Amino acid sequence: MASASAISSHAIVQRELRGGKVGTVRQFDMVATPAEALSGRRRWAVRPAQALEPRRKMESVAATVTEEKKEVSEVSYEQLAKEMEHASPLAIIDRALEMFGDDIAIAFSGAEDVALIEYAHLTGRPFRVFSLDTGRLNPETYQFFDVVEKHYGIHIEYMFPDSVEVQALVRTKGLFSFYEDGHQECCRVRKVRPLRRALKGFKAWITGQRKDQSPGTRASIPVVQVDPSFEGLDGGAGSLIKWNPVANVDGKDIWNFLRTMDVPVNSLHSQGYVSIGCEPCTRPVLPGQHEREGRWWWEDAKAKECGLHKGNISQENSENHASNGKGAVTVNGVSNISDIFSTQAIVNLTRPGIENLLKLENRKEPWLVVLYAPWCQFCQAMESSYVELAEKLHGSGVKVGKFRADGEQKPFAKQELQLGSFPTILFFPNHASRPIKYPSESRDVDSLLAFINALR
Repeated sequence: MASASAISSHAIVQRELRGGKVGTVRQFDMVATPAEALSGRRRWAVRPAQALEPRRKMESVAATVTEEKKEVSEVSYEQLAKEMEHASPLAIIDRALEMFGDDIAIAFSGAEDVALIEYAHLTGRPFRVFSLDTGRLNPETYQFFDVVEKHYGIHIEYMFPDSVEVQALVRTKGLFSFYEDGHQECCRVRKVRPLRRALKGFKAWITGQRKDQSPGTRASIPVVQVDPSFEGLDGGAGSLIKWNPVANVDGKDIWNFLRTMDVPVNSLHSQGYVSIGCEPCTRPVLPGQHEREGRWWWEDAKAKECGLHKGNISQENSENHASNGKGAVTVNGVSNISDIFSTQAIVNLTRPGIENLLKLENRKEPWLVVLYAPWCQFCQAMESSYVELAEKLHGSGVKVGKFRADGEQKPFAKQELQLGSFPTILFFPNHASRPIKYPSESRDVDSLLAFINALR
């Protein structure tokens, strides 16, 4: 056993600073002399005159800690976001871990956001990882969690939904109610509320949000921000900081990084899954589809969020969009979205035009019509293939058209034109009163031609 003289006054001061910890409050009310440190005894902090030097050291260190906390609390995160707008994900995560230490954690879903863990590992700093186990993840995702823990030598902190809430939801509405009335209620029970509880234990969190994941809802994500939706450890508005280190990174660059660093990935990716969530609500995407089309595919594009990042969702929806009549789209009076499917080979149908086409029972030529919204990223993703298809069909006896079905036209499109989500593709045969809805999610030229040729 070391002698009392071997314990430096600096070590004693550090021990005094560490003290007990209750939440974020450090305990400084008990101190130990060298002899007491060896015996395990403590006494109240009433010091004789000869103890002034250690106290000065303690006060100096305490002042430094206070100053560090003050610096963190007084940071302008809006300004910091501007300063780090073009910083690398590695630099952003390093800054986040440096500022918040043990009070920050990475949110890991079991998908390509494993890149966040790799970046954190590369900083050389300690880091924490948490994940939401909804109880309905794919077996491959659970296996991947285990692989990641072993690969990085970490323990993922799992959060689970409240069993009473899950039981009530399933007993009253069944296991698959989200297919009928939307996924939001189930996500609130299984994801949002557990996340809220998890975040109450942190001062900051790191997410894998990217702007290109959902241009319609995530286009304005900053690299760091005061979380607009959740509260942190200290409670109240502004008590939680949200870091989005890969906000400005393209998905393809994330994958280049994962391959370069030989990072383990979820085996579902090799089966066509890109964005991975719960098993009943996630499926592989097909060529030409955006990655978010594999999530809640039975709902509109603007609904493809679970609520975890609702504070970053753009409120620009179909009701806020209107055409200015010049090929551009206005949002709240500001023209900033160009129209799509703009080619002479595609007929731009108005409401009277589509109504007349719907009423005809004997058409001279069959029609293929896409119901679309210019702001919809899934419509944008199929623009090139649809234009190519229209040009191939030009002069073939099949007319190709488009009908903008958002905004005030949406109720009509839902009731009369079978609109479920954007885009919806309809084929109007020569001799049939009702159009036939294209059933596939594959929107490449060959698939669409096969559909047309089967009905001509």
